[in-house]
Amino acid sequence: MTKPLHLFLLLAIIIMCTSCTEQDTQEPYVIETSPPNGSIDVDPSITELSVTFDEEMQDGNWSWAYTKKEDFPETTGQPYYTEKFTKNSLPVKLEPNKEYVIWINSQKHKNFKDKAGNSASPYRWVFKTK
Repeated sequence: MTKPLHLFLLLAIIIMCTSCTEQDTQEPYVIETSPPNGSIDVDPSITELSVTFDEEMQDGNWSWAYTKKEDFPETTGQPYYTEKFTKNSLPVKLEPNKEYVIWINSQKHKNFKDKAGNSASPYRWVFKTK
């Protein structure tokens, strides 16, 4: 086989293989929160909340949202990712004996997105401090 024909066949195989891959259209979803969703005895001295997704997310995009501002904790810094962009943390100051209701994305705010640009499914997170 001649060299140009060999290169042409190799290039054709590469193009065929890359066109066969499926595009990611699945919504990422929350697999864990800290503190856990539904907790009723959270230590009010904790200084960060975190949410973990099932796949890598886009950096710089997040929607820590609320329905009522009084149910959302006071923030003390900007959210940031760790663990290969699957865990997002939010620095906070919590109050004792208070119930918090947080939305990770919502119907209106959809900035938590995976690397393919799919918005995470909205997730309602509720916990109460002791």
